[in-house]
Amino acid sequence: MFYSGSNKDSNIFSFAEFSLIIIFEVKISKFNFYPLYPKGLKIQIMKRNIFLTLSLTAALLFALPTFAQMANKLSPKEQKEGWKLLFNGKNFDGWRQCNGTAMPANWKIDGDAMQVFTGEGKKPGQGSNGDILYPGKKYKNFELSIDFKAGKAGNSGIFYYVREVKGEPIYYAAPEVQVLDNVDASDNKVDSHLAGSLYDILPCDPKTVHPALSWNTVVIKVKDGHATHIMNGKKVVEYTLWTPEWDAMVAKSKFKDFKGWQEGIAKEGFIGLQDHGYSIWFRNIKIREL
Repeated sequence: MFYSGSNKDSNIFSFAEFSLIIIFEVKISKFNFYPLYPKGLKIQIMKRNIFLTLSLTAALLFALPTFAQMANKLSPKEQKEGWKLLFNGKNFDGWRQCNGTAMPANWKIDGDAMQVFTGEGKKPGQGSNGDILYPGKKYKNFELSIDFKAGKAGNSGIFYYVREVKGEPIYYAAPEVQVLDNVDASDNKVDSHLAGSLYDILPCDPKTVHPALSWNTVVIKVKDGHATHIMNGKKVVEYTLWTPEWDAMVAKSKFKDFKGWQEGIAKEGFIGLQDHGYSIWFRNIKIREL
């Protein structure tokens, strides 16, 4: 089957359907449906129909990536490159609450994605202590790719280098890549709070972000302190950790007063996802070490 990629929810088409279109048009062209036309003109019409059919088919084939894989699956190329899935699309194996032992109640599997939602008894924007980690490994140099979809007014975050400290939140001393509905979220007044940004430090170009209830793919790459965010195929944020420039940016942010940030960002840590009290979906969570 054809799959259109992570930014669409459907657009699935099979080789069989394309083949049937071609065969049908070619078969029709062989019959004499133009008895009143001169023979030369009939041949031209048949050739034109075949050409248009093949052209249309080629255009459709070009529009739909031929070899894209199913959600939450690695292609042979990705496997060879060392990618590892952190989410199997079926359950929360490998994940748990930050400073906990089990998954929080306000997470569920929805189709091929994991979803965080407003917890029981909470209002939108009120988390339920539902931040989660993938604690199987602390990553240092890595490339992380995640598809996310924000619900209306949604707000969440993707964290790396998480240092789990008892009694402290996931953002205690970890950089955050913002997940947001840029249009309707209440936290959309500051450029560096928009989706894809290094939260409260460096902004992402909002034109690269798809709207609420649409899938986005963000890739976070960190190698020897040099970090980039790529939003839907475009590099949008770049910075280098543990440098004077980094310290100066932190000093201008809300994190300057956070004890964990004053101690310094760790040089390795867990991958984490935030519960901010809104509906957010994640899938195709995969990572490779660099």
